[in-house]
Amino acid sequence: MKPATFTTKIDVNLGPKLKNDLEEKGFSLTNPPYTIFSAKKKGVTLVLYKSGSLVVQGKEKDEFIEFYLEPEILKTFSYTNPEAFISMTSRIGVDESGKGDFFGPLCVAGLYADEKGIKELISLNIRDSKKISDKSILDLANILKAKFKIAVVRIFPEKYNDLYLKFKNLNHLLAWAHTSVISELVEKTSCKNVIIDQFANKSVVESAVRRKSLAIHLEQKTGAEEDPIVAGASIIARAAFLKGLEELSSEYDQKLPKGASSFVIDIGRKIVEKHGPEALEKVAKLHFKTKEAILNGD
Repeated sequence: MKPATFTTKIDVNLGPKLKNDLEEKGFSLTNPPYTIFSAKKKGVTLVLYKSGSLVVQGKEKDEFIEFYLEPEILKTFSYTNPEAFISMTSRIGVDESGKGDFFGPLCVAGLYADEKGIKELISLNIRDSKKISDKSILDLANILKAKFKIAVVRIFPEKYNDLYLKFKNLNHLLAWAHTSVISELVEKTSCKNVIIDQFANKSVVESAVRRKSLAIHLEQKTGAEEDPIVAGASIIARAAFLKGLEELSSEYDQKLPKGASSFVIDIGRKIVEKHGPEALEKVAKLHFKTKEAILNGD
């Protein structure tokens, strides 16, 4: 099922051609703020922003994209035929969640898919977890767990803080967790192709892979969540983080928020007031500057 809204970027120099074509097709055009123009016709609404962002909505948007927008403007067909632009090679995808959150665990997840599995991920419209609501994350994670081979490393704060003291560097800790997940899935599937969302200099993970004696073909790529397998892994990791945060919230009878905002500091002070400063070791990542703000009242 296609998403309700299609968003892409185009060269704004294509604006005049697009505008003329739409007028010829019977679209009504207006000029809302921040746009080059907005166009509307029964079944299709289109907005071209000054930034070059193009947004298309409406019941008949798919036909409009397939028969006009892709061949005439975009010159690609990745929307109507996404499989043609995604490798069908069997592979393991790995991603993490919770790295930027003061409260809760750090979670790294991996997912394996062959050609059939990749097509199923595409049909499920699996995409980067950051673009999906928490409720949908949990539902999708349950579907993926039932259909795919996965591996998850969930490091709760108490263990995380010990490991951070050992590694003395978050990227080295992450590399260890990634290679642990990769190792488990290689053993489960015998697959040697691995793609991860790059989070540090490539040598950091490569060194961790060598230490594990893993004979794999590793691809590290920024924005790797565009790959449906990495996107699937990101959903599994996010769901593990959300559940871990919920477990800690229940244990300490205090809803623990995501992120590292001023609200997080306020909740941290409540935890300390109720359970003592040592409780932070059990619920939070102590190398964050947030800890000092909570304890010192900054």
